[in-house]
Amino acid sequence: MVKYKISIDSDALQDIQDITTWYNFQSPGLGLRFQKQVKKQINSLKSNPESYAVRYSDVRCMLVKKFPFLVHFTVNQKQKITEVFAVYHTSRNPKIGEEK
Repeated sequence: MVKYKISIDSDALQDIQDITTWYNFQSPGLGLRFQKQVKKQINSLKSNPESYAVRYSDVRCMLVKKFPFLVHFTVNQKQKITEVFAVYHTSRNPKIGEEK
């Protein structure tokens, strides 16, 4: 099985940090649980990122288990790279973030 490299954009890292901070404010330790879960799932994209359907403009999305967030990523099959560029709440319109 071909392994993909994972690239996480600085905006996605900031999304994860902001969400972690918010959850920790809501309940101590909850942010850490979110962070561990999202990290585990992003790492799982090394194996088979194409198993997720394209949702819009070559972007695929993965639901974070137990949390209402989607990891938005693209897959470069030629270079074997999965690029994570955002982590959005499921009720948020991802096209808003395209203006950054």
